[in-house]
Amino acid sequence: MAAPKFWSRLASALAVAASLLIPPAQAHAQGMSLIRDTEIEATLRGYLDPLIVAAGMEPKNVEFLLIGDKDLNAFAGPGVIGLHTGLILESETPNQIQGVLAHEVGHLSGGHSARSGEMNRAGLRPFLLTMGLGVLAALAGSGEAAAGLVTSAPYFGTLGALGHSREQEHRADQAGAQILERAGVSGKGLVEFFNNFRYQEVFSEARRYAYFRSHPISSDRISALQAKVKTLPSYGKESPPEMVAEYDVMKAKLDGFLNPSVAITKYGEKDTSYPARYARSIAYYQLKQPDKALKIIDELLVEQPENAYLWELKGQILFEFGRAKEAEAPQRRSVELMPEAPLLRINLGQTLIALDDPAKLDEGIAELRRAVTQEDDNAVAWRLLATAYDRKGEEGLARLATAEYNFAIGQAQEARVFAMRAREKLSKDTPQWRRATDIVLASQPSKEDLRDLAKEGSIARGSIR
Repeated sequence: MAAPKFWSRLASALAVAASLLIPPAQAHAQGMSLIRDTEIEATLRGYLDPLIVAAGMEPKNVEFLLIGDKDLNAFAGPGVIGLHTGLILESETPNQIQGVLAHEVGHLSGGHSARSGEMNRAGLRPFLLTMGLGVLAALAGSGEAAAGLVTSAPYFGTLGALGHSREQEHRADQAGAQILERAGVSGKGLVEFFNNFRYQEVFSEARRYAYFRSHPISSDRISALQAKVKTLPSYGKESPPEMVAEYDVMKAKLDGFLNPSVAITKYGEKDTSYPARYARSIAYYQLKQPDKALKIIDELLVEQPENAYLWELKGQILFEFGRAKEAEAPQRRSVELMPEAPLLRINLGQTLIALDDPAKLDEGIAELRRAVTQEDDNAVAWRLLATAYDRKGEEGLARLATAEYNFAIGQAQEARVFAMRAREKLSKDTPQWRRATDIVLASQPSKEDLRDLAKEGSIARGSIR
C-alpha cells in the first residue's frame, strides 16, 4: 500500500506493527526502549497501586514506565516510577518486585528527586508510549502503516542523573517497609532482593548494575532492613497463587519478546504449562516463524477462549506478517473482551485503516478516537489518526492530529506549526479549531502567532508582550 501523501513528506516515518516497542535512537544504542503492553502493565500496576495508596498518594497521579533494558534498574522521580525489564527477569518472586517498587514509592513519598532538578526539567511524561512489544518483526516487516519514531535523549539522560544518598536510601528502606506492611504485603522480598545482589558493593562503578550505582547498598543497610521487616506482622505472608501465576506469565512473555532464541530452549517443548507455551508462541513470532506461533496460540485459545491477550497476540502476528484482513477478527475479539483497554483498540484501529475499504477507514478512525479519549497523550494513536484523516482528504483534521502527536511527545515547535496549519483548514469556532488554538497557546507561540490570534479575537491584544 502506498504511503499517504501527507506522511510521505515526513522524513521520520517508519513502519510499525499493531503492537510494538519503540527504540529511540540514543536509547536504542544502549539497548533501552520504552514499552507499552496492556497485560504486563496490568500485572505491574496491580503490584504498584496498592503501595501508592498505602503511601497516602493517588495512583492516577503516578505515571508508571516500563523500560526495555537488560540492565537491572528501577527509579522514581516527581510523579513517575519506572522499572527495567532486566530487573523483572532477574527477580525470583513477585514479592521481590513489590519490595523494589515499595522502596521506590518510599523515595517518591519522601520527595527524593533527581540531582539539580534535572528530573523536573526533563518532564518525565511518557511521550513515547505505543502499543506493546514485538519490535523486531515490526521494524523488519512491511510498511502497511507508518508512524514516527522520535528520539528522547532528554528522558534517557534523566535516568542517568538519578542518584540517592545513603541517608535517602535508609529512609526509603524504612518507608518502603512500612508501605508494604500497610498494604498487607510481606517485606521479605525486598530483603531477598538486596541479599541476592549483596556483592554489588565490592564491584567497581563500571561493573555494577545501574540500580546499585544510583541506590548505594551496604551490608549494614541490608541488616538494618532485615531487622525491621522481621518484626512486622505481614513478614510471613506468601504471595497469593493468582499473583504468582501472573508473574510467571509476565516473565515468560518478556523472555519470548526480548530473548526469543533463549526462550525456545528455556521453555522447551516438554514444558506444557501455559507460560511456557505462551513464551514459545511469542518467540516463534519474533524469530519470523508465524505459522508455528499461530498454531500454539490457536491451541491456547481452545483452552482460554476469553483471553483477550491471546486474541491480541494473534491479531498482532497476522497484521505484522501482511495478513491484515485476517487480523481484524481476532483484534475485534480482543476489544470486545477488554473494551476499556485503549492499546487493544488502537491495534484494531490501525488494522482497519490499513484495509482498502472506506467504511473500514471510518470505523478505524472511530476506534482511534475512542482510544485517545482514554489516553489523550498516546502519540501513536494520534499519528495513526493523522494518516487516516489524510487518506480521507480531511487535511485540517490530519494536521490537528499531527499537532496532537507532537504535543504529546513534547515537541512544542512542531506542535505549534501544525496547529496553526490546522486552523487554516478547520471551520472557525468549531471544537477542533479551538483545540488547535489551545495547542498554539500552549506550545511557545511566536509573537507573530500571537498577533494573528489577537487580530481574529482569539486572545486579548493586551496579552502580547
